[in-house]
Amino acid sequence: MNGVIVQSQDAVTVVGGGPVTRRDLALAVARAPVVVAADSGADRALAAGVMPTAVIGDFDSISDRAKAAIAPERLFRIAEQDSTDFDKVLRSVDAPFVLALGVTGAQVDHGLAVLNALVRHRGYPCLLISGKDIIFHAPETVELTLKVGDRFSLFPMGPIMGTSRGLHWPIDGLRLAPDGKTSTSNKVSEAKVQLRFDRPGMLVIVPRARIDAVISALVPKWRGRHRAPRGVHAE
Repeated sequence: MNGVIVQSQDAVTVVGGGPVTRRDLALAVARAPVVVAADSGADRALAAGVMPTAVIGDFDSISDRAKAAIAPERLFRIAEQDSTDFDKVLRSVDAPFVLALGVTGAQVDHGLAVLNALVRHRGYPCLLISGKDIIFHAPETVELTLKVGDRFSLFPMGPIMGTSRGLHWPIDGLRLAPDGKTSTSNKVSEAKVQLRFDRPGMLVIVPRARIDAVISALVPKWRGRHRAPRGVHAE
């Protein structure tokens, strides 16, 4: 178990080795300006013109070219093989929140491992940017300001019960479980969505366009302030 490597008062963007567009990276860095790469995420960041503050992982996939381009003091190899590179980064960062992209990957097993790490993480909020979606591990009580008609999905990573307000199909009284009933492709029926769960382990999936609303709900001190990133331009 390693200690904190990156401690930041600013939010952190974590770049994984999966597909990462310049547009997505610009979206993340504008809100979370400190960039940390998970192993071969360093190649993705450099290709977009961004020098990561740190590269963390077991270094089984980062290219020699990327390692040569990055100062040695920014490279942090954690050799153990009992966790994913995403997991290694989560436990190595201390920040107000993290936005992660390129971590769900093209392989199903990698994506499942990332979701597993997401629900086990008990520190700062972490949001995954994946395709059209934002995915986050819900606290036991949360209120989100969304748009009526938005797609809204709940996927439990363990047996969970809860209550909801503002969803077209309420979850009150339902026993949700990964091998039982879930609540995918629900819809927002009121601008304020209130959720309460009896335990941790619920993943919430909403449209990527609601990223600022989710950050504001999970990090109350964040007031929607973001800035244009340097060196990252959407294509």
